[in-house]
Amino acid sequence: MSWFESFILGLVQGLTEFLPISSSAHLRLTAAFAGWHDPGAAFTAITQIGTETAVLIYFRKDIARIISAWFRSLTDREMRRDHDAQMGWLVIIGSIPIGVLGVTLKDQIEGPFRDLRLIATTLIVMGLVLGIADRLAARDEDGGKHRAVKERKSLQELSVRDGLIYGVCQAMALIPGVSRSGATISGGLLMGYTREAAARYSFLLAIPAVLASGLFELKDAGEGGHVSWGPTIFATIIAFGVGYAVIAWFMKYITTKSFMPFVIYRVLLGIALFVLVGTDVLSPHAGDSAQ
Repeated sequence: MSWFESFILGLVQGLTEFLPISSSAHLRLTAAFAGWHDPGAAFTAITQIGTETAVLIYFRKDIARIISAWFRSLTDREMRRDHDAQMGWLVIIGSIPIGVLGVTLKDQIEGPFRDLRLIATTLIVMGLVLGIADRLAARDEDGGKHRAVKERKSLQELSVRDGLIYGVCQAMALIPGVSRSGATISGGLLMGYTREAAARYSFLLAIPAVLASGLFELKDAGEGGHVSWGPTIFATIIAFGVGYAVIAWFMKYITTKSFMPFVIYRVLLGIALFVLVGTDVLSPHAGDSAQ
């Protein structure tokens, strides 16, 4: 991998990680369109350490409060009623599905799941799911001529059941094109949470999963020697800087704006990808390093 490739891929990772459009799909598609080798699941996981570091810094006060309350709740029964302590447990519980499936499906994640036809399908299907979830949220918030405004749930109302459902939604993002934030935010909206609550828990829930995945790939990459360390670290730094800016913008955007622009983008990109593969402009395995 050249330094120019790593710069572009780091930029793409930072721009797309927190938007509901799938960073892993965009890294895969960027390589395919540019005629580069697929950067692979290891590169994706390692550069995500950069974007998750941005999450750690942006939500540092929330994270510090949750960790402190969780540790105190281990010895103080009264603290177990505290929302922040409960949130610590809910993040752990919500991380179980992706941890189990990530290990179980490792070979599929690095191989068949990176087929461009599958990516096109998930872009479209999950885009439509996000559109439906967004429309339901808008209907509750705006009410209507014959419908009263319906109050949506905050994170204070997050239950173990909802945390597990969030976790299952996050696990779906093991397939490129689904989008971690897109799947978890869609799940949250469909369960009746506000846009801001769904996005905030989505970001917090991603921290253990993404950091564990990145460290796991770091270990394997160190043993196998199949990662270009200089360019990969450079891409990770780029992803961190760009990712931090995107989080700040996105958290403000969702308080007043609809997700429909992302829905339209996903569907159009998925259709375009199907056309390109169907007309043999692109191979389903274009840029695949395994080919």
